[in-house]
Amino acid sequence: MSSTNVRITPQRHAILEYLIDKDTHPTADDVYQALESRFPSMSVATVYNNLRLFIELGLVKEMKYGDSSSRFDFSSTEHYHAICTECGKIEDIYYPGLDDVEVVASNLTGFEVTSHRLEIYGLCPDCQRK
Repeated sequence: MSSTNVRITPQRHAILEYLIDKDTHPTADDVYQALESRFPSMSVATVYNNLRLFIELGLVKEMKYGDSSSRFDFSSTEHYHAICTECGKIEDIYYPGLDDVEVVASNLTGFEVTSHRLEIYGLCPDCQRK
């Protein structure tokens, strides 16, 4: 991040580290609650502002789902998501076979494709057992 002249504060480091370590696709409030004991003076607004910065830098992706809180995902590699319709759990799916989906979509529609998002919905194994 130093090449972008963005100072790496302890809070920024902790937020990014949390997103890298946790694959739970947390909300901003989840991040805040996990880190508030280490940074008592940090506010929810600080978390939101840093998440916005990470999005602008391309380090984090925001996953918006209608009216519910956005979830945040560290952008290591292109991947997709399976989402439980019962408990809301989100699992990453890595499927290289879809890498050319934007080219195919562009060829079929004439669209200049700028991005895409694939989500699979169903019941996670835990909810299937209930």
